[in-house]
Amino acid sequence: MKISDLISMPLRRKGVLSLALLMLCNVTAVFGAQLDVFGTVSMQLEHVSPGKSNTKNYTALRDIYTRVALQFTHDLNEDLQFLALLEMPFDTVNLEVQHAWDQKEDIIDNNERIAKLQLSSSRYGAVSVGKGWVPYYFAVSAAVDRFSSYYSGYSTYSTLRQDELFIYSSPNFNGFKFNLARAHKNGDREENGSFDDRDQITISYANSEVTAGLAIEDIGGENNRRIFGASVSRQMGGFYVGAKYEEQQSDITDKTVFGYDGSKAVNFYAEYAWGDHKVKGLVAKIDGFGEDVFHLGYDYYINPNLKLFTEYFSEEKGAAISTKKGGFRDTYFADGGSAFLVGFNYSFEKNLF
Repeated sequence: MKISDLISMPLRRKGVLSLALLMLCNVTAVFGAQLDVFGTVSMQLEHVSPGKSNTKNYTALRDIYTRVALQFTHDLNEDLQFLALLEMPFDTVNLEVQHAWDQKEDIIDNNERIAKLQLSSSRYGAVSVGKGWVPYYFAVSAAVDRFSSYYSGYSTYSTLRQDELFIYSSPNFNGFKFNLARAHKNGDREENGSFDDRDQITISYANSEVTAGLAIEDIGGENNRRIFGASVSRQMGGFYVGAKYEEQQSDITDKTVFGYDGSKAVNFYAEYAWGDHKVKGLVAKIDGFGEDVFHLGYDYYINPNLKLFTEYFSEEKGAAISTKKGGFRDTYFADGGSAFLVGFNYSFEKNLF
């Protein structure tokens, strides 16, 4: 959907949206609820060298997951809170209402935005339904996913978000938590053409310095694919280190096919922060998805809401490097490549009611 399409939306539809927003505002006023708008605007200027010898280098702008979100929260009682969250992506470079990574999917069907309802209690835990982040990400992948550019989030075999997602998160038991999740029909394809469910179970532990997680993701399908993941990280003042290990089990024996049995992902990440500055680095070996990966970065915080950054990213095989302004369907899967970039990230949050 183009931004111009939103501007030229028929008056009747604009009226319906305005009325819905007005009703929501009235609900917040009457019941003492809270309505917040928040988001990020982020963009990078990159020089990309694809690994293909017959493909020319390019220099171009790329959006970095710009989005705006509305969040409605209401305390039902002293220990029970209701939350409704709706997020919309904007591709500021291509001037489209789309996710920068998943550009071909309609925003209604796009898994890369968030649209969920949640009930949470400190005594009983939380239940959420809709589109959102999967528990596996926070238990395993997040330990080494701390870069600022478009090239973050590619160091894992698992997904980041899913739709038709149901999650139960337990209360905190002396630092321990577990999650159960099912994404209906979001697994691999079965022999009959239908899609299997995607199931996850995670357990994590955190204190003031150390965080650790274990997770299993059952993706199923005709090849019975599963991912086993573990991570550990430690914060020591301004110094942070993280490590992640993943292994896939499946009936796939061909090592040229993603998800082959025994394929592994090993990641080591470190960062150091002082004052308004942060330097970071990652080395990884991800079988079948990037292979040898090297990533360096530097962040400078102008204020808590605005940062500038520069990064260098390289991969031996294709996972993230794509055509000019392209998404994942335009990735140079055969040969990978490298990118040097500079960018900015501006975050905003406003309490409306």
